[in-house]
Amino acid sequence: MGKTLVIAEKPSVGRDLARILPGPFEKKTGAGEKTERWLEGPEHVISWAVGHLVQLAEPDEYDDKYKKWRMADLPIVPARFKLVVRDERSQKQMSVVRQLLRRDDVDVVINACDAGREGELIFAYLFEKAGAKKPVKRLWLNSMTNDAMREAFGQLRDGEEMATLEDAARSRSEADWIVGMNATRAATIRLRSSFDGAVSLGRVQTPTLAILTRREEEIRAFVPEPYWLVDARFAAEGERTYEGRFHAGAKPRVGTAEEAEAIAAAVRDRRGSITKLEKTTRKEKAPLLYDLTSLQREANTRFGFSARRTLAAAQRCYEEHKALTYPRTSSRFLTSDMVPELKPIAGHVGEHKEYAAGAAYVAGLDLLPLSRVVDDAKVGDHHAIIPTNASHKLEKMNDDDRKVYDMVARRFLAVFHPEAVFENTRIETTVSEHIFRTRGKVLVVPGWRGVYGEEADDGAPRDEDDEGRDQTLPKLEQGEGVETRSVEVLAKETKPPRRYSDASLLGAMETAGKLVDDDELREVMKESGIGTPATRAAIIERLIDVGYVERDGRALVPTEKGMNVIRLLGEHPLTSPSLTGDWERRLAEIERGDQERKRFMADIAKFAGSTVGELDAKLKDVRIPRANLGPCPVCGRDIVENRKGYSCWGREDPGCGFVIWKSKAGKNMPPAIAKELIARGRTEKPVTGFKGRSGRSFRARLALMQNEEGRWRVEFDEPWAKEGAKPPEAEDEAAAATPVAATSGTGDDESAAA
Repeated sequence: MGKTLVIAEKPSVGRDLARILPGPFEKKTGAGEKTERWLEGPEHVISWAVGHLVQLAEPDEYDDKYKKWRMADLPIVPARFKLVVRDERSQKQMSVVRQLLRRDDVDVVINACDAGREGELIFAYLFEKAGAKKPVKRLWLNSMTNDAMREAFGQLRDGEEMATLEDAARSRSEADWIVGMNATRAATIRLRSSFDGAVSLGRVQTPTLAILTRREEEIRAFVPEPYWLVDARFAAEGERTYEGRFHAGAKPRVGTAEEAEAIAAAVRDRRGSITKLEKTTRKEKAPLLYDLTSLQREANTRFGFSARRTLAAAQRCYEEHKALTYPRTSSRFLTSDMVPELKPIAGHVGEHKEYAAGAAYVAGLDLLPLSRVVDDAKVGDHHAIIPTNASHKLEKMNDDDRKVYDMVARRFLAVFHPEAVFENTRIETTVSEHIFRTRGKVLVVPGWRGVYGEEADDGAPRDEDDEGRDQTLPKLEQGEGVETRSVEVLAKETKPPRRYSDASLLGAMETAGKLVDDDELREVMKESGIGTPATRAAIIERLIDVGYVERDGRALVPTEKGMNVIRLLGEHPLTSPSLTGDWERRLAEIERGDQERKRFMADIAKFAGSTVGELDAKLKDVRIPRANLGPCPVCGRDIVENRKGYSCWGREDPGCGFVIWKSKAGKNMPPAIAKELIARGRTEKPVTGFKGRSGRSFRARLALMQNEEGRWRVEFDEPWAKEGAKPPEAEDEAAAATPVAATSGTGDDESAAA
């Protein structure tokens, strides 16, 4: 009887699988090296892909003429895509896997890569490149616990069942290659004189960049308008005090300072009365279970984690700690066959004292409330992220992993708890015919909020221009007389829209650019989102890596290059979130077998051709004007922008040699910063977007300084820099108050956009 070859995605997963298969397993290394390459057991051979061992070939692999970027050669649409091994390190592992696939004693191959579209692609490319022909079975894992792995090996799927998933995976990869490669080459060829380096465009990254830049345009065009608020403090008999805000109609804003002062003067030291007092009860359901996007959004809101950082922590909780189920999911529901496992899972979560009370409640229910939790129709490849049915050693987790586990564990327990009940009070106080409004809120029945502690904030947005913040109110009655103890006029300005954070951008990507907060409505729109839960984090990081976006604390800020790219593209379909959202929907249809891959790829090729033509025509004579920053501080000649810096010299004029280079610590400095340095010698405020050696962003003031040779340099103007210390990393750990209801992947959709 022959052996079965199991191919996992990573070495750690391969070792875990060896734990539950018949052993013993012997570690095997490559010829003449010490690196572990596979495990050999009596019935199974286990090896791994180490991520993407094989990828689509670059254009010059098809024809040497593509080594030069020429518009006449576009579009490039291969009749059949070539595969290449990624790099030299991958080549060694690929050689081992190829040899294992060709062994005479191997009868069957099990694809044990991640159970999803990208895992299917990793195996399909590897299997094809190796020229393998042996029968394939599919291991489909939702959890890395021993029981879950044993169960999955007992329910292996035939490889033919995964044909449509493989079709969708190949279509995604090839579509991104075709669109990204052709659009990037066309834009770069036409904009060589304007930009240093490639102008990276892609099927997913470009509409995502468009969302960010259009918000930035709104912010830059915003003109603040002044307004005034009038706040008063009232006292009923017995020192029962409360605060109110003046309202004229629906809104409290007063148009002029004179009018606001007149209102304040009219009520100051006057008596009034409570003319309206209404109490209403509001019930609040527990939030749905997490999918990856909602987990990333809330981790960003609460802890400042980037999307990539949250995914990495969730992946470790899944692979290393075996504490969470598969994280790269787009579902927030569970399947009906999981119902018997739910109480045991709660029991394992409750082994830790911080979850004990919530877990005990769930365990004590005769019947679990399942209507909002279980829905087979809303579970695709993977169910929602929940804790696993195993004991978890939380002390072995690092801080990031512990926070992510805590979010998932509490959300899992909360979803089985009853609604929280609030008593809302709204009061109108009338003084000299002027109406002041007050609101108060009391958590009457904690319900699911008890899992988070009764003092938990409700996570709802606050409108500071409404009746003010919720207050804890004394007992008051309608018709009571009150004294006006104090009155204050507050000068305010309207504020521009907020920049996107990882949380809000992930939300916009999930709904193809539309602002949707309602959980149920978001579920309906998911199929038309930009990218997939597994790839969105990589897209955000890609935009940062190519210099289109910078982090400023939690905000994502487009650079001038990013802004200019979208301005130049204008209303091109490539910038439309709805277009790529429609493609994602079609990829899901291919996966379900509802659409032919051939038809989708024909449309992609047609789109790439029209895109090349449009970019050629639109960008042919475009020249982005170079900034003139004024006189050189050394020789007085004009300092002008060039591709790599700002200097007083050019091809025809050597000038004095003064230059401010654009690139510093991973950031391209815009003209405004250079202009401030030239005029003032230093920046007044810290400049954002620098990257430390760890890859994390930081901000710092800059100064223009002369070295001993008399040459001018831009240095960090900070005490830590002068002392030779490392730059302080951006404070992305600052946790907000616990908002419980806030609403390193392998699949980079932009791999072709070189």
